[in-house]
Amino acid sequence: MLINPHRGIQVPKDQIPKEYVGKYGVTNLWKVNLPDYWRMVYTIVGNELEIISILLEFMDHKKYDKLFRYRKK
Repeated sequence: MLINPHRGIQVPKDQIPKEYVGKYGVTNLWKVNLPDYWRMVYTIVGNELEIISILLEFMDHKKYDKLFRYRKK
């Protein structure tokens, strides 16, 4: 079964957490909003012949806000 690798929302490059760039060498990042305020983040790698989605992390909304430096209003 094929799944669209671009299913999520692309995170703007200037908002990719430095932790992901340093640890995984991420140059693109995508997020999927899951039920109950959970988030899934992944990156896409590949070439003209293959595209691979790499799951980086599942996290709750509180951790997501902290990682992406969102503030509570």
